[in-house]
Amino acid sequence: MIYLDQAATSYPKPAAVIEAVCSALATAGNSGRGVHGMSLAASRLIYQARWELAEFFGASDPSQIAFSANATESLNMALLGLLEPGDHVVTTELEHNSVLRPLYLLQKRGVEVTVLPADYQGRVDFSALAAASQPNTKAVVCTHASNVTGNVIDLDYVLDFCQRQRLVSIIDGAQTAGWYPYNLTKQPIDILCFTGHKALLGPQGVGGIYVRPGLKLRPLKTGGSGIKTFSKTHPETMPEALEAGTLNTPGVAGLAAGVRYLREVGLAHVRKVEGELTQFFFAEVKEIPGVTVYGDFTDQERCPIVALNIAGVDSSFLSQLLAEKYNIATRSGGHCAPLMHRALQTDKTGLVRFSFSHFNSKAELEVAVQALAEISEEYGPEGDG
Repeated sequence: MIYLDQAATSYPKPAAVIEAVCSALATAGNSGRGVHGMSLAASRLIYQARWELAEFFGASDPSQIAFSANATESLNMALLGLLEPGDHVVTTELEHNSVLRPLYLLQKRGVEVTVLPADYQGRVDFSALAAASQPNTKAVVCTHASNVTGNVIDLDYVLDFCQRQRLVSIIDGAQTAGWYPYNLTKQPIDILCFTGHKALLGPQGVGGIYVRPGLKLRPLKTGGSGIKTFSKTHPETMPEALEAGTLNTPGVAGLAAGVRYLREVGLAHVRKVEGELTQFFFAEVKEIPGVTVYGDFTDQERCPIVALNIAGVDSSFLSQLLAEKYNIATRSGGHCAPLMHRALQTDKTGLVRFSFSHFNSKAELEVAVQALAEISEEYGPEGDG
């Protein structure tokens, strides 16, 4: 299979990731639940993983990183743990349902929500933040990069605005953690939510949240923590404040191995290879008759995503053809981002997303380009399929 669905989950996983997961399953107990060797091994593993993530993200305090199941859980932690009735929050049309649905829930509880619009290329004018802000505005929550178009927002502008207005910045790093060189010591990001199974190259079922020192969130879950057993309330200190119950220790082990792999290969190298693949694919497919490509490709800094449609060809059918006839994996449909599709005017049709990693090759992309050309010729505006 030619796997071009990296934005959904990365594949293949580095061998070291698989080995780390298997090793943890074979040797790790339950962290904080004993003083025997297997429990201590799990504690050391989780402690080391927290340090490695902090170093990778440039965070000064590893205890400010809590593990979660995925970016969705982390975003729920952030939004439900911060916002209260009467608060106001600003977001954008770029967002995934992992942001939108918690906000819709909070709206029913009395939180006001303003959504900044995106244009036909999926770009948001963040200068509108000033007009959108109100006296009761508490936070700005936005994706760092669209999972539909690959467009990257002007993060520096957003963070500077939030800092000047004393608003909490909540960044959805689902597509950018493991691709973008964060430096949380220098960047004034208040909350960064991330998943482990995409660009960080870890297994599914593990992610995390960074909360800047001094900022407290109400826990999404309470329960066992391994400490303060006789307290009726959940611990308030990080990271235990946001880590109720047994952690996914094998997943954490795999995530740490993914981070180590990225450090060894070099993030700059990964970004260079993925950027070249993206620009090559875009340049080729935009010349195919009937193809419409979505997003802003004038900005060189963009996630390795190319989203498109072929006129006259249903997006689901196109993705199915690519899978069944050409053995090429893509993602069609709405991508859990309904407002983004509305802005792109693809809410009725969906689109097909091609997404790449440094594991892909130019030769694979050439096969995909040829497949699209053949499908366009047979089923597109000039075809008779």
